[in-house]
Amino acid sequence: MWTKDSLISVIEKNLKDYKFIVASNREPYMHEYRGKEIKCIKTVSGVTIALDPVMQAAKGVWIAWAGGNADKEGVDENNCVKVPPDTHTYTLKRVWLSTEEEDGYYYGYSNQALWPLSHIVYEKPVFLKGHWLIYKKINQRFAEAILEEIEMDKAFVWLQDYHLTLAGKYIKKKRPDAIVSMFWHIPWPNPEAFRICPQKKEILSGLLSCDLLGFHIRYHCINFMNTVDFELEAKTNYEENSIIHRGHKTLVRAFPISVDFEGISDESHSLPVVQAIKQLPEQIEPSYEILALSVDRIDYTKGILERLKAIDRFLEKYPEYQRKIVFYQMGALSRIRIKTYKDLINKVQKLVKEINCKYRTESWYPIVLNTKGIDYVQHLALYRSADLCIVSSRHDGMNLVAKEYVAANVDLKGVLILSKFTGSARELSKGATLINPYDFESTADAIKKAIQMSKEKRVERMRKMRDIVAERNIYRWAGKFISNLVRL
Repeated sequence: MWTKDSLISVIEKNLKDYKFIVASNREPYMHEYRGKEIKCIKTVSGVTIALDPVMQAAKGVWIAWAGGNADKEGVDENNCVKVPPDTHTYTLKRVWLSTEEEDGYYYGYSNQALWPLSHIVYEKPVFLKGHWLIYKKINQRFAEAILEEIEMDKAFVWLQDYHLTLAGKYIKKKRPDAIVSMFWHIPWPNPEAFRICPQKKEILSGLLSCDLLGFHIRYHCINFMNTVDFELEAKTNYEENSIIHRGHKTLVRAFPISVDFEGISDESHSLPVVQAIKQLPEQIEPSYEILALSVDRIDYTKGILERLKAIDRFLEKYPEYQRKIVFYQMGALSRIRIKTYKDLINKVQKLVKEINCKYRTESWYPIVLNTKGIDYVQHLALYRSADLCIVSSRHDGMNLVAKEYVAANVDLKGVLILSKFTGSARELSKGATLINPYDFESTADAIKKAIQMSKEKRVERMRKMRDIVAERNIYRWAGKFISNLVRL
C-alpha cells in the first residue's frame, strides 16, 4: 500500500540529488482579490487536486501559468511563492501570458485543436497557424522557466498534459542530461483520427524527446505507439513498450491516475463538512427524498446534454419518482471565450429550463444547475450526501470525480453510475453501475436500478470500490511513475 510516507521515502532515496520540477498549465493555488483583501485559493481541477499531495511529499518546484487576478501581488522577484499557504511545503513559480498569448496558446491550439482531436466525441478540431505559433512560443517560455530552476543541477522534470507537448524538446536541446517525462491526462486517439493534425510530426517528435511518456490506460499507450508507427521513422518495441526516435529512447507506460483517498476520506469526516451537510436541505431549494449529483466542467466531452435527456426520460418513464428526486448538477463554466463552449452553456441552460417547466410543481422541480462554483468543503458535503453520483462522460481519460465520490462516501450509502467510456470504468466496474451515455433509455433504467438497490448491495459495492481507490491511490500513481524513471 502506497502512502505519503512511502512516496517521500522513494523520492528521498532516489531523487535526493535531483531537483524535482513539475510543470502544468493550471496552477494549484491562485491569488484572488476578495474585496480589498487578497486570498490564496486552492484551484479545483483534476490535475491540481491529484498532484498537490504529491508535490507536498516531494517538496519540489511547480511551474504553471498564472491565472489569478492578484497573482503578481503574491510572488517574489523570481515569480515564486511558497504553497500551500498554511504549510509552505513547496515552491510555485508562475509563468505570465498576455491576453493574446492566452487566446492563441490556451483557448486556441490547446482547446480548439488538441482537445477535440484527442476526444472522439464528434467535435471538429480547428487548426489555425496563428494559434500554433503562439502555442510553440508559450511552450518555449515554459521550458525557459524550467531551465532557470534547473540551473546547473541534475533534474527530474515532470511535464503535465497536452498544453506542453513541445517543452520536453526545448529542455533537452539545452540540457540533454536532464530526465524529462510527460503524463498525458486525456485520451490518445487512434492513428486515423490523429493523422488530420497538420502539426502531427512536430508534436510526436516533441513528446518523443521525453524519457518516459505516461498515459492512463494501456489502450491509449497502444494508440500512441500505433500513431508513431504510422507517422514517423521510428523503432517501436511493443514487448518493451518503448520507442527509439532519432537515437533517443522513450518508454511508454500506463499509470492510472487517482486521488488522495485517505486525505479525502479524513476530510469528509471533518466538522466543517458535517456542518455543510446539515445545511444542504436549506440551500437546495426544491425538497427531495433522493439526491442525485453530477460534478463537471461545462464541456462537450462530459455528456451533460445526454445526461439531461436521460433524466427527462427517467422522469417520464417512472413518474412515481417525480417530487421525490432532485438532480444537482455542478457545472463550472469553462473556456467561455470559445464559441463551442458558449453555445453548449446556452443549450444546457435551455434544456434544464425546459425539463423543469415540464415537471415542476409549486414546491418542487427536478434539476438544480449551479454554475457559480463552490468551495472544496461543499464539494465533499455533496459527495457524502448524494445517494447517486452520475458520471456520464462521452469520452474521458480517467475522470477523477468518480474516484473522489468513492473516497468521500464514508457512509457507504452511495451508488456510482459511470460511463463505460471513462478510464475509471476499467478499475471500478465491479462496484459501479456502468452506462452508455448515448443510450438515454438504458441510462434512465440504470437510475431506477440504482435507486432501488438494497442497502446491503450498496454497502457491498461501495466497499469494493473504496478498497480499489484506497490501494490505487495518488501516491501509488506517482510512486510507480518515479520508480520507472529511476530505472533509467
